[in-house]
Amino acid sequence: MITIDEMKELEFLAQEQGITSLQLMENAGKQIFRTVKKKVDLTNKHIIVFAGQGNNGGDGLVAARHFAKEFPVIVLFFGSKEKMSEEARQNYLKANKQVTIIHIEKEEDLQKFRFQKNAELILIDALLGTGIKGKLSEPMSLAVDHFNSLQGHKVAVDVPTGINADTGSTEEKTCHADLIITYHDHKLGLESVKDKTVIVDIGLPRKKRENY
Repeated sequence: MITIDEMKELEFLAQEQGITSLQLMENAGKQIFRTVKKKVDLTNKHIIVFAGQGNNGGDGLVAARHFAKEFPVIVLFFGSKEKMSEEARQNYLKANKQVTIIHIEKEEDLQKFRFQKNAELILIDALLGTGIKGKLSEPMSLAVDHFNSLQGHKVAVDVPTGINADTGSTEEKTCHADLIITYHDHKLGLESVKDKTVIVDIGLPRKKRENY
């Protein structure tokens, strides 16, 4: 089991060892792609990535780029490009060359968007991950509602949006997931959903600093 603070410590240690945040994001996106391919039947499926503006969204954008080599992919982007981290922004620009990215700010934007009739969907929650702080604001609350309203196999990146990774509590609502792909180790707050959680290695060091 690992906490959010312990994960942050490992990320700092990785940077000290020359493993950049951009490389970790690339590794995470690749692992999402590989794990979904291994665990889910993707025959005739359409991939829909729900991406936020944080690093969880950046991971989803990397995954979208890899999925796009083999499958139809659309990214629904909830947030602001201006507020993205440098790593997430770089992956937004890369993904935008290969994948259709649709910006969603309000419910009217979703009403203009229609999925292909009879399309079978794989829905990927890359909205917030461990980044939740208090109640969900818009457009994130809208994103969670829309994600849950759709039919398809649902995958959460690291932690389902809306769940506190340390406590397992939810302030209001959370993305429902059939599969959770979490990084490095089980998150403390995911104990109750351990049976549908897969741990993947994204290149973080195995040990924390000795004085942590």
